Amino acid sequence: MVELEAIEQRTEGKVFYAEGDVNIRYQDMRLRADHVEYNSETGEAAARGNVRFERGSQRLEADEARYDVRKGTGTFLRVRGSIRVEREANANVLLSPNPFSFEARTVEREADGSIEVRHAWVTVCEPGKEIWRFHTTRATIRMERSVRLENATFRLLDVPVLYLPVASIGAGGKQRHTGFLVPHFGNTSRKGFVIGDSFYWAPSEWMDLTLGAEYLSRRGHGHGAELRARPWENVRLNASYNGVNDRGLPGPAGVRMPQSGHESHLELDAYLAGGWRATADINQLTSLTFRLAFAETFAEAARPEVRSTAFATNNFRGFSLNFSTFNYKNFLSAAPETAVVLRAAPGARLSSVEQAPWRKAPLYFGFHILADAVHRSDPGLETAAAVQRTEIAPRVTLPLRWGPWLGVSTTATLRTTRYGSQLLAGTVVGDSLRRTTGEVNVDIRPPAVARVWNTAGGKWKHTVEPQATYRFVDGVDDFGKFLRFDEHDTLTDTNELEYGFTQRFYRRGNGETQAREMASWRMTQKHYFDPTFGGAIVPGRRNVFQALNSVTPFAFADGQRNFSPLVNDVRLTPGGRYDAQVRFDYDTQRGKILSFGTLVKMRPYRESFITLAHFATRGGTILQPKSHQVRALVGYGEIHRPGINASFGFSYDVRERFAQNQVAQVSLNGACCGIGFEYRRLALGAVRSENQFRVALMIANIGTFGNLRRQEKIF
Repeated sequence: MVELEAIEQRTEGKVFYAEGDVNIRYQDMRLRADHVEYNSETGEAAARGNVRFERGSQRLEADEARYDVRKGTGTFLRVRGSIRVEREANANVLLSPNPFSFEARTVEREADGSIEVRHAWVTVCEPGKEIWRFHTTRATIRMERSVRLENATFRLLDVPVLYLPVASIGAGGKQRHTGFLVPHFGNTSRKGFVIGDSFYWAPSEWMDLTLGAEYLSRRGHGHGAELRARPWENVRLNASYNGVNDRGLPGPAGVRMPQSGHESHLELDAYLAGGWRATADINQLTSLTFRLAFAETFAEAARPEVRSTAFATNNFRGFSLNFSTFNYKNFLSAAPETAVVLRAAPGARLSSVEQAPWRKAPLYFGFHILADAVHRSDPGLETAAAVQRTEIAPRVTLPLRWGPWLGVSTTATLRTTRYGSQLLAGTVVGDSLRRTTGEVNVDIRPPAVARVWNTAGGKWKHTVEPQATYRFVDGVDDFGKFLRFDEHDTLTDTNELEYGFTQRFYRRGNGETQAREMASWRMTQKHYFDPTFGGAIVPGRRNVFQALNSVTPFAFADGQRNFSPLVNDVRLTPGGRYDAQVRFDYDTQRGKILSFGTLVKMRPYRESFITLAHFATRGGTILQPKSHQVRALVGYGEIHRPGINASFGFSYDVRERFAQNQVAQVSLNGACCGIGFEYRRLALGAVRSENQFRVALMIANIGTFGNLRRQEKIF
């Protein structure tokens, strides 16, 4: 049924003539005007004067219109309209609650709800407060898909800024569109003026590709690519590449020193048939100099490691079968470039969890079998491309428990390892070497003690959880002959006892059902009954092996040791807006603190945040270089949050009295646009000392003009 209301009506055959406050309703459509001629046979309506059209989220105001009520198609002249689009939350784009608004000479509406406007402007700003607009000769608005513009000019405060022959703007929904992205530009002291753009290609629902290039006025040009694919439901693939063809900056003698290079990353995660899972995380970097020269952030530039891993695994009936490859490269210096390279490829491992063959006997059996080809390269040491390494280690566990008071688990392991090469007088020789060890671990869990007391605000609980572990390893002869590829090869004879306790404080407020851990303090230390570790300790050198670094990652042994440092880890988690951690190693033999670290995170007021970090080591030149660094990050809001947002951070080396990194970002966002500024300084020694200035114009619901990219924001 079509309902027609008006102050005056008359009919001539199938045509209704209506005058004054005409109102036509059909399903969810409403058409109002001063004068309407409606043909009940064809369903067409011709309207003039104050035409107002409403259907769904579409609102149109026109001088004239011709509309087919039943088909939902029509033409509107001299139109001002709006379309409300529901958009999903997106932390990378400034979002506006305002609808798409436009003004056009002609609007044609199709049956599917899409609208074509001609000679129009489009914006998401409030009517009458259009800070920015796209002026276009033709635009097609597809509901829940996109707004496509042809011959578009972007105007800011009615000043032409950018011309685009074709542009596409997202209008809700999840469909992706192929095309060029918003260009970026900026300026830095070492790269000069930077301008670049990317092309986004979405050939299918399960894959997209981004190709980009940029021009660096002082250096050359850069290029990059990013591939994302999900060909099947259980397979995910991501790959990225970026590089720079650098002509170099002039040196002291005017000679240019190019720092060209590239790096790439591949990530794969696939769940396959038969319970198999395959994953890969492959990274490749041509040189440390390239990373230091062109990394965009301090955290990325200060990372000297390149890791690549890939494995396929299948877990079945308590067993695990794994095939893997591993490659690790750690750059020691940039000029001259030196690095440590460790590789284990290919490798295979079969292991099992503890299983009880007899129901009534508390005996559990397990094992692991390892076979791989390993390689090591570092200054002064080079092994063959593939050194054979095999290992078999059966074990048996006997857990015993005496009521609620004491639990003791004893594990005995017989481990046999064979190497295809060995180290003699600092030289790698091809003679095989075998190691057979007997190992015993006794895990002792004494009873925890606790006390509960009541206060006016709720209940408090204090617990003390002691723990002790005894470990004995025998059979590692001539530790200096073993090539060290990973933690498997740092096994030594040891006779040790690790002991410690953990204190926890809980609180449960009145009316709360769940207690919260407010604070904890873990203290642990090892006592070594054999201070030489079967002769593995080398006096006057930095010693690192399993018995030592299993209690702390910081080296502490340059001679015989009876005690490890006393490791303390204090955490304060009162909940809500505050969180703190303090960790320090106190060496009882030297009588001083070897390492100290503090991390504090606070959100004192609304969306404000403060992060403070402090770290220092005092091991000496043999164990590790002394260091003392402070980092801070203070800010309010989020770069795309409406209103004023600011964030400031720095990294400072107290010992060297040197500021390594400073960064500041500020943004001011309104209902339909915003502007952001950034200053960043990177000080990376002789390779790079650079000041970066960045600016971003954030257009609501569209994207960002400029070079302040989302992956580099510090909020």
